[in-house]
Amino acid sequence: MRQWLCALIGAIGLVGCAGTDVSRYAAQSPPLVLEDYFNGTLDAWGMFQKRGGEVVRRFHVVIEASWDGPVGTLDERFTYDDGETQRRVWTLRALGNGRYTGTAGDVVGEAEGRVAGNAFHWRYVLALPVDGKVYELDVDDWMYLVDDRVMLNRSEIRKFGIRLGEVTLSFRKREAAR
Repeated sequence: MRQWLCALIGAIGLVGCAGTDVSRYAAQSPPLVLEDYFNGTLDAWGMFQKRGGEVVRRFHVVIEASWDGPVGTLDERFTYDDGETQRRVWTLRALGNGRYTGTAGDVVGEAEGRVAGNAFHWRYVLALPVDGKVYELDVDDWMYLVDDRVMLNRSEIRKFGIRLGEVTLSFRKREAAR
């Protein structure tokens, strides 16, 4: 009986971790091409909510994005509602078949992601300094292209498998200068 209960709990845990595969969105339009969308200047507005839903931080981000062949740079400049500023520079690499990797100064190791249809799913570990300590948080990041200028983003933040909260963002690509 005990072995059966352990196996059941383990199976439930695995199902809970499985989540949605990005390939589910393969037929969705418009098709997301990271090299096209993240090229030029973008604005994003976002918030962080604790696991109970309370909004504890809001922010605006200006992103300068460009690509040189398969390598992209996203220079993100955050301004938070309390006036704090932050900069994160991502280096993305297109691997083919909709797969990407990425690195940034506050990302532990390499982010890994995949595009299918209008969606991009990627995961990474973020090193977040809080009160003199650095916490490594697991980020499960989903982006959905709405049209050629707007993309929505939802990221779930976890530590030791426990959901701490989520980040919601709305991106808007600026029109190119004529």
